[in-house]
Amino acid sequence: MIENIVINGVHLDVDEDLNKYVIKKIAGLDKYMSKHVKESVHAEVWLKESKAKDKRKLTCEVKMTLPKEIIMTSETTLNIYAAVDIVETKLKNQILKYKGIHSISKIRHGLNLLKKKKSTD
Repeated sequence: MIENIVINGVHLDVDEDLNKYVIKKIAGLDKYMSKHVKESVHAEVWLKESKAKDKRKLTCEVKMTLPKEIIMTSETTLNIYAAVDIVETKLKNQILKYKGIHSISKIRHGLNLLKKKKSTD
């Protein structure tokens, strides 16, 4: 589980149920990360409420600091729990993309291909 999660409410009271829900969703993203990334990841969550033209908008923003990269995403809906779910899905996709770019096994695989190519020449 991701240990370093900071949850902030902006114009919104974050109750215990919402706090547990956000921790469950964001901390669960560690299964898509490698071991060395899990140890150093830090997440900041902002839950915001705004009112415009008699409409209540709830926003969930997450900034996740990973080695070599910072991932940010946000979503605005009428339900804060739905916003957290959508942000979780967006983060999952960005983490998988990050993992594909920064994967050590891919780097090693590429080096092995270069060695094989040089030995055949």
